[in-house]
Amino acid sequence: MAGKGRRKALQAEEVWANVGGMNNDSAQNEHSMKFASQARAWYLVLYVQVLIAVALGIALGHFLPSFGESLKPLGEGFVKLVKMVIAPIVFCTVVHGIASMGDLKRLGRVGLRTLLYFEVVSTVALALGLMVVNLYKPGVGFEAPEVAQHVEQANLHAQKASLASTGKFLLGMVPESFFGALAGGELLQVLLVSVVSAFALARLGERGRVILVGIERAQEFFFAVLGILVRAAPIGAFGAMAFTVGKYGIQSLENLLGLMLCFYVTAGLFVVVVLGLVCRWAGFSIFQYLWFIRDELILCLGTSSSETALPGMMEKSRRLGCQPSTVGLVLPTGYSFNMDGTNIYLCMAAIFLAQATNTPMTWAQQIGLLLVAMLTSKGASGVTGSGFVTLAATLQAVPDIPPASIAFIIGIDRFMSECRAITNMIGNGVATVVISRWEGEVTGDEVRTKLQA
Repeated sequence: MAGKGRRKALQAEEVWANVGGMNNDSAQNEHSMKFASQARAWYLVLYVQVLIAVALGIALGHFLPSFGESLKPLGEGFVKLVKMVIAPIVFCTVVHGIASMGDLKRLGRVGLRTLLYFEVVSTVALALGLMVVNLYKPGVGFEAPEVAQHVEQANLHAQKASLASTGKFLLGMVPESFFGALAGGELLQVLLVSVVSAFALARLGERGRVILVGIERAQEFFFAVLGILVRAAPIGAFGAMAFTVGKYGIQSLENLLGLMLCFYVTAGLFVVVVLGLVCRWAGFSIFQYLWFIRDELILCLGTSSSETALPGMMEKSRRLGCQPSTVGLVLPTGYSFNMDGTNIYLCMAAIFLAQATNTPMTWAQQIGLLLVAMLTSKGASGVTGSGFVTLAATLQAVPDIPPASIAFIIGIDRFMSECRAITNMIGNGVATVVISRWEGEVTGDEVRTKLQA
């Protein structure tokens, strides 16, 4: 009876209301019975509120562009609020999951399988982007828009990209101090500190039990904080969309509509076909999974950042039966090493610029571009605009394409950022469930049952 009440409650209440993370059975039953007894009005559901806010933001930005552009702080402020608690949530989840695992050999096996999966799927994403952009050819006959005002901004992105060497990337994984990783919020640094801390706790044995319990309580606390913060998601989505449309305008899409359409269709094909086949192999449906994470999809769309949905994705992955150690390892790592949407964007945007500038590229050169993109895409964060910096780094490594041509697509980058972020998020969520299935943590029947609950 309690299990049935809990399923009804989870259907009635979106994930962000549960994200406070009640982990003991009595608290969950009490929480479930409370919401199961209440009929929740549609306008109180968070993802509905975010959708309404996005529509209002687009309308405001279109009809009052100056005012819409001035609302940029609303969107940026909400993203900063959520990022404020991401580092401690990841730290607590990874440390508690790994330290309580007991079998460190299994941890190494999970890590190797995760990296193997990431490399295979990322390569497929890059190849798909390369194939579609060559078939559709959106850059052929392209009439370049007025880009003079964007040249300085393009040069700035190129300067940032020049710093992204392999050595500096590896050094960037190491924080200046233990607490500096948590304060800085760099996911790779947080992951490094978390894994080292988890190993240290595991070596302490029973002496580390008190610390482990404290970390578990801290995790519940930070999820409760997040549950409060995400209630401001409609405000953040409203400000972000009003700024985007107000600054760049709907008319900025006209000249580059072909590239945008090509990218969105390719990302959709990747999710439905490639990830759909992966999900089918793992024993569940990609469409059921997308409905299951609908709250995070809408949040990601409104804020144009996959990082805002990271805590919710971690919570829902655990709800599907994935072990906390697997969730804590796969999801944060995927935000730097499994950027499927960014990979598709890199290949398509680079070849588009080659077509637009009449720069001939042989298949050998394009395969070389794919290999370069495999390297430059690593470490790309889920924050808006990082994919553009990564594109600049890719173009610097491929001298045939004029670097200044990147200014052509600055005006639509924000509109493409939403698709990049959503695709990245879906890819990492699917990866977490697949690795859990691979490890035998959960069966396909169990995943299907929980997706339908």
